[in-house]
Amino acid sequence: MTKEKDIRHKNGICTNESHLQHKWYHNLKYLIVGILFGIIFVKSEVISWFRIQEMFRLQSFHMYGIIGSAVLTGMISVLIIKKFNIKTIYGEKISIAPKTFNKGQIYGGLIFGFGWAITGACPGPLFAQIGTGALAVIVTLTSAVVGTWVYGYFKDRLPH
Repeated sequence: MTKEKDIRHKNGICTNESHLQHKWYHNLKYLIVGILFGIIFVKSEVISWFRIQEMFRLQSFHMYGIIGSAVLTGMISVLIIKKFNIKTIYGEKISIAPKTFNKGQIYGGLIFGFGWAITGACPGPLFAQIGTGALAVIVTLTSAVVGTWVYGYFKDRLPH
């Protein structure tokens, strides 16, 4: 373990950043998984503006079922990772930092939800929406990137 990593672990900050060096073509697996994930988004209509509007108007269970399935899958996956001490495919330990509640999570969730309802897009399927030809979503993507940058810039000055 490097000195910097030792300090982060002592301070209770655990990151899952890999320190392994790989050739560029090792990243092709992420490209393939991303393309497959985008196809699944399109086929399941997760990227459909109309499906998202149905969800926010409480007119359809479709999106709630997909989101609920994703949450359940995530919960089971984290449980398995913790219980069986699962490592990455390269043998590195996976550490999941404990989470603490912060009222900013409520405000952030509300802002995220309003943005999702207004634009009909959340960050996950933005690229899939652009890939299907919905080029107006480039405005949403640009806004998400700028918003993330602004948050990063002001993060230390925001109330905790």
